[in-house]
Amino acid sequence: MAGLINFEDENEVKEFLDNLGVEYSFQCYKEKDPEGCQRLADYMEGVKKNYESTAQVLKLNCETNGHPESCYKLGAYHVTGKGGVTKCLKTAYSCFLRSCNANGKRSIDACHNVGLLAHDGRVSEEGPDLTVARQYYEKACTGGYAASCFNLSAMFIEGNTKGFPTDMKQALNYSNRACELGHVWGCANASRMYKLGHGTEKDDKKAEELKNRAKDLHGAEKERQLKFGE
Repeated sequence: MAGLINFEDENEVKEFLDNLGVEYSFQCYKEKDPEGCQRLADYMEGVKKNYESTAQVLKLNCETNGHPESCYKLGAYHVTGKGGVTKCLKTAYSCFLRSCNANGKRSIDACHNVGLLAHDGRVSEEGPDLTVARQYYEKACTGGYAASCFNLSAMFIEGNTKGFPTDMKQALNYSNRACELGHVWGCANASRMYKLGHGTEKDDKKAEELKNRAKDLHGAEKERQLKFGE
């Protein structure tokens, strides 16, 4: 549609949105454009609320085109069975792994999910794989995903009998990194470790600074939740 859209005109908006759907379908199926397919998936999900069609487009774009964002979203669909896809954590894991290794917009999120599923153990008959979990948590942490940094710190605090030793110095490093990225419990853990001298020399000043940082983050999160609920 040429010219500006009058978004107060329901018919004009509907025509505009319908034209978008046609355009994205053409980009995806005729031009074989992976970005066009992703736009089509977003359109089917966000505008049409047609999750079955969304899942079909995501499957095409992930399996045929290897589009990292589509693979990430398809993995999320497989976690819950959304859009009529099979609810299967193993399939979700494969999708997240493909997205993580493709280095796209949602790849850091996907790497964290790979770490979670490997850590959880439900995708393998042998149970949790801490080596794989660590590998992908580290990749996500390096990319700035706070929860991955925190999970790494927890792994090093807890240790494990399967060749994953307790390492308080590493735990502190990852707690500090999680705190820098705004993770409340990363700050809280780091504060306690400085207070007790775990993985470092005791440092009451640093412990207090991190404790205050955790309080500030917690307060900001509560404020955001209150505003969201208004």
